Amino acid sequence: MVCEALSLTIPFFTNLASKDAKLATNRYNLCRSTPRIRCSSSSAEGPVTADKLENDYALTGTAYDFERGTISITRESLSSPKKVILVRHGLSTWNEEGRVQGSSNLSVLTEAGVKQAERCRHALANMHFDQCFSSPISRAKTTAEVLWQGREEPLVFLDSLKEAHLFFLEGVKNVDAKVIYPKEYITWREDPANFYVNGVYPLRRLWATARDAWREILFTPGESFLVVTHKSIVRALICTALGLPPERFRSIDVNNGGISTFVFNKRGEAMLKSLNMTAHMYSDHVYLS
Repeated sequence: MVCEALSLTIPFFTNLASKDAKLATNRYNLCRSTPRIRCSSSSAEGPVTADKLENDYALTGTAYDFERGTISITRESLSSPKKVILVRHGLSTWNEEGRVQGSSNLSVLTEAGVKQAERCRHALANMHFDQCFSSPISRAKTTAEVLWQGREEPLVFLDSLKEAHLFFLEGVKNVDAKVIYPKEYITWREDPANFYVNGVYPLRRLWATARDAWREILFTPGESFLVVTHKSIVRALICTALGLPPERFRSIDVNNGGISTFVFNKRGEAMLKSLNMTAHMYSDHVYLS
């Protein structure tokens, strides 16, 4: 490590009386003459290279290891660091019709939605995945099947990746739900953490489900995983990984076909590396890592 002495110069402006001005001048000269030490990471051995950093420090991606830097989602050690890519399903019939979807299995991918899934597959074609997890609900299942074409490992369907159950709102057009169920619909849109039906809080339940999903995914052998699911559960997965409560649900938005990336260290601590990437929806963009 190389250190060099610096002097600190601090301009001192005053229109004080002469006695005070003299005192100020003395203070200014003292500041000018006070040495400071600046140290750099350079050494006689030469500059620090990427190889040297990799040998000297634990890395997570291109960042220094963040051990104890956040909250562990697993609360148990993992066998290795993990990378997880989250994908929201393509455009569905109920997306197109402006209906509340929830956990219903009646909404299916549109032709445009299938094309979005194909764009996702192309965008991720150069990435290796040990496993693909998907919601078993039709619109996510079909998206995952398109994405996973040509891969050897079978798809794994997890009930913990299902969308939130929204009871009587499911299948109702948003414009109609606002009229038919004004109190419940407005609460769902503006205060979703406190939306409840018959004593059940769907969003709070979704937070618990998301934590279960993370454990199922992260304790699976392998280091790189693809997850295909729905908008609300993607939001819940992102928020729970970052330690955010249900009240932050609508602070994150995810488009159809949007891709988000997490890395986890061996302590199960999450780092969000990308959120809702959509360049591949408008071009032939391919993600390299």
